[in-house]
Formats: sequence, C-alpha cells, structure tokens
Amino acid sequence: MSHPATPRVTRPRTVLAMSGETRAAILAPEALDRLARVADLDPRLLVTDFGADDAAQRTGLHQAEVLFTGWGCPPLDPAALSAMPRLRAVVHAAGSVKHHITQDVWDRGITVSTAAAANALPVAEYTVAAILFANKNILESARVYRAARSRVNLLERFPGVGNYRRTVGIVGASRIGRRVIELLRPYDLRVLVHDPYLDETDARTLGVERTALDTLAAESDVVTIHAPQLPDTQHLFDAPRLALMQDGATLINTARGSLVDTEALVKEAATGRLNAVLDHTEPEVLPADSPLYDLPNVLLTPHIAGSQGGELHRLADAAVDELERYAHGLPFAHAVDPRTLHQQA
Repeated sequence: MSHPATPRVTRPRTVLAMSGETRAAILAPEALDRLARVADLDPRLLVTDFGADDAAQRTGLHQAEVLFTGWGCPPLDPAALSAMPRLRAVVHAAGSVKHHITQDVWDRGITVSTAAAANALPVAEYTVAAILFANKNILESARVYRAARSRVNLLERFPGVGNYRRTVGIVGASRIGRRVIELLRPYDLRVLVHDPYLDETDARTLGVERTALDTLAAESDVVTIHAPQLPDTQHLFDAPRLALMQDGATLINTARGSLVDTEALVKEAATGRLNAVLDHTEPEVLPADSPLYDLPNVLLTPHIAGSQGGELHRLADAAVDELERYAHGLPFAHAVDPRTLHQQA
C-alpha cells in the first residue's frame, strides 16, 4: 500500500532586511531563536541597503532563498534582485508590502507573505474601543465632570448616549474593517458598510447592511474609516460628505490621513457639531498650531492604533509561522495576491 509523501522539511537560507530599529523592536531574543531553528540564518547580518559595499552581505544575499523583511526594508528593484538570484520568497513581518515589493518581484515569480492580518488586530481593537466610547460621549462627559467636580445630572446633560441600537458605519471591508465587524457582533448595534468590492452575498455573510457612502455618512452615529489610500479615496470625507453627518456624530480615522480633508474637518469640529477620533492625519504630524490638538471634541493619538510595544511580537510570531510553513513545503497562509494588491492599504 502506498502512503502519501511526507513534505520535505528544509531550513531555507534566510536574510533579514529591515531597519535596525525595527529588528530591535520586533525580533525579541525568543523570536530570533525560533527563527534560527526554522531557517538557516546569520543573525548578525542585517540588510538596510541592498547596494552596500559589504562582502558578507553580498554573499548572504547571493545565497538567500528567503528574505525576512520589516519596516525599513529598501525597495526590491531590479538592482536589488540581481544580487539575489536564488530568492524564492519574501516574508514580511509587518503590514503593507507596497513600500518594498515592486512589479519586478512578481515578474520573477517570487511569493510574498505579510503579517498584515496580525497587524490588523490592534487597530480593530482600538477602533471598537473608540466606537463604544464615542457612543457613550466619553470626551464630553469627562469634560463636564472635570468642570463640575460634583454630581452631574446625566439624564439632563446626556439624554441620548449609549450603544443600544446605535448605527455604526464602516468604510472599507478590509482586514481591519472585517475584524471590527466581528468584534462588534456581541453589541446591539446596526452596522452599515460601504465598500465597492463588497457584494450583497458577502454583506449577508458578515451580517451587515451594504450601503452607499453618502447614506452611511448621513445615517451613522459613528463613522470609522478602513479604506486604502488610493487616488479614488483622496479626501473621501471632504466638506460636502462631512456636512452629511449627523450633529453629534463621531468620525474615526485609523486608516490614512489623506482620506479626510483636514481643513474641512477642522471647520466642522471647531463648531462642536462633529466629534473626531484621529490616529492618522494629513499631514501625518500636524503643525503645532493645529486646532485639532486642543479641541475638546477631538481625540488625537500619535499613530498608536497599529501594533506597538508587546504587540510587535505578534508580527514576528506570525511571520515565523509563515516561514515554518514554507520550510515544510506548505503554501503561505497569508500570501499576497498581486491581482488584488491595488485594493489594499
């Protein structure tokens, strides 16, 4: 009787390519030890510039079958790829691969994996916390209590707060958007979603209402943005669309700052009509005199929603998991599809 062939286990020659800061933050000693067990790796070799005049780097790249990348990896252009004739896979221990994966990578048939699914988790958690706090009017109630320093008549001051049967609008059924939907399921909320690539069947499976963007803006108590940065999404929430939002509604942006017209949002927020929770802005760091720092109805955070601190270790674990699958001859669980990459962040 014949038996199925056992997948061949290898230790692929692997080289690290990322910034020194990224390596220190992501690859804790435990992760490096596990990586060294899975791959044939020189932990002392870190590539930050593919064109560097370094003999050890040239030898390492020439032998590399896998590139283990992170934030700060230089672009894999033709010159870089020419130094890696044996390269078969790129495992990215972070989210978007658009900063370093070029068309030349796909043309060479190199497979690419990303830890974007792991990076989506803390962003979704931040977003759900912001949604629940927004519907409880936390910023305003805390301000009122701080000023009063005595009992506050909640029914008088905040008659409409709460999360029961409120409407949440999710812009983008992306990895993060879908994780937000999943995390919101235990709550008594109506969830609207706008995404040009989401069809009715998918919407029913997710348990959400698929709707036009203007309808979502007008009917939602909280709008949260999870769409990619594309030419078509530039200032997706401009002055006319912000004007559609209900008085007292909250806009959450953990995606890209360019999706919101900052000047238009400042004007709306300055009147007190809209609230905002912003982890991304345009520009990425606002000028010191921006009103958004001081408006009481705006919560501004310094790009903290994504993986930070101990959460970075999840990215390393996810990437090493992928490398282990590769070493066992298995396909990546989180392979990047070049045909749909343009739809992603």
